[in-house]
Amino acid sequence: MKTSLLACAACLSAVSGAFAAEPFDLDALIAAARKEAPIHVYDSTGKIVEQAKAFSAKYGVQAIGTKAKAPDILEIVSREAQARNVQADVAIISDAPAAQEQLIAKGYAVSWVPGDLAADIPATYQNPLTVLLAPNVWTYNTALNASCPVTNIWQLTEPKWKGKVSMQDPVGKPSYTDWFNQMAKHHDKELAKAYEAEFGKPLPAGEESATAAFVKALAANGPLLTDSDGAAADAVGAPDVKNAFVGLVSTAKYRENKNGMKLGICAGLQPFAGWNYPSFGLIATGSKSPNAAKLFIRYMMTAEGIAPQADDGKMSTNAKATLPADEPSGIAKISSQIMGYDASTASDDWQRRQDWQDLWSLNYKK
Repeated sequence: MKTSLLACAACLSAVSGAFAAEPFDLDALIAAARKEAPIHVYDSTGKIVEQAKAFSAKYGVQAIGTKAKAPDILEIVSREAQARNVQADVAIISDAPAAQEQLIAKGYAVSWVPGDLAADIPATYQNPLTVLLAPNVWTYNTALNASCPVTNIWQLTEPKWKGKVSMQDPVGKPSYTDWFNQMAKHHDKELAKAYEAEFGKPLPAGEESATAAFVKALAANGPLLTDSDGAAADAVGAPDVKNAFVGLVSTAKYRENKNGMKLGICAGLQPFAGWNYPSFGLIATGSKSPNAAKLFIRYMMTAEGIAPQADDGKMSTNAKATLPADEPSGIAKISSQIMGYDASTASDDWQRRQDWQDLWSLNYKK
C-alpha cells in the first residue's frame, strides 16, 4: 500500500514559509538561546506543559507551555502579528489547512527544520515542518468481537450498521472534512476499488467521486455523532457497552484500555484502517527569542521531546523517534494501513470545508 504515514510522494512541495537552509551548530544554538527571553509555546494538548518544563530543565532555557485549541492558537498568533507584539513564540498547530492559510501564507509564522535532524525527516514533512502525525483509526470493541466485525469501510454504509457507527460530527470537526477532501484528491481510486470489492460491481455512474458517494452513504446510515473523541470512544468500548459499534477514534483514547475500555484497531480494513492528521511546528515571525524557539522545535523533533505525546500513539516524523513498545493502540504495527496526509493540497482542503460540510448535512439521517 502506498499510503504509509511516512510516505506520500510530493507532499508539501508547494507550501512556503520555511527558513532557508543554513549550517547547523547545536552548541551555538543552545548558547544563543540562553541569552534570550523565555519563550511561550502553544499546543492543543495539555502535555505541552510537561514538554516545556522538561525542555527548560534540559537546556536552561525557560519555556512556558500553554494548552489551547487550534482556533485559539491561530487567533493569538494572528492578532499578535498584526499588532507587532509577538508573545507566542512557538505554535504546534493541529489544523494544517488553517495554519497554511492563516499563518504561513500571511507571513505570520515560519517553518524551520533542524539541520542535524533533517536527514531523518522525510522531505514530505519538511516544508512546512510536520512535528507529529496523529492517527484516527476505525475501532471496535474487543470484548464483543474477536476481531474487527467489518473488513471494508463500505460495509459501514449498509443496513446492518445503521446507527452503529460512532464518530465526531464532521460539521463541527474540520479535520474530518479535510479527511474527506484528502480522500477525494489523493485516494479516490482506492475507495472506488473498495466499493467494487464489496459490492461486486463498479460505483454507479453519475457520482462526483467515490469519496462523495461514501460520504453521502455513511451520513444517510445514521451514524452516532458526538461532540468529542472521548464520547465516540465510549460508544465503542466502554465497559458496559452491550451493542457492537464501530467508531472513528484517535489512538490517544486507547490509553483508557488500562481503565477498562475495550478498544481495538480494525487492522486490515480496506482501503484504510484509519487516517492521519499532521501538526505543523511553526515559529512566530518577529519572535524576540528566535534561537530559543528553534531549540524548542528541535527538542520536539527528538524521541525525548516527543515522548509524552508518543505515549498516545502520536508519531514523530523523525524516523529515529519511534513509538514506545508499550504504546496502547499498537498503531506502529499497522502504520502502512493508515491514509497519509498530503499537505500540497492543504489550501484546497481549506477551501472545500464548507462544501463537504454541506454534503454531509444534506444527507445525514438519524
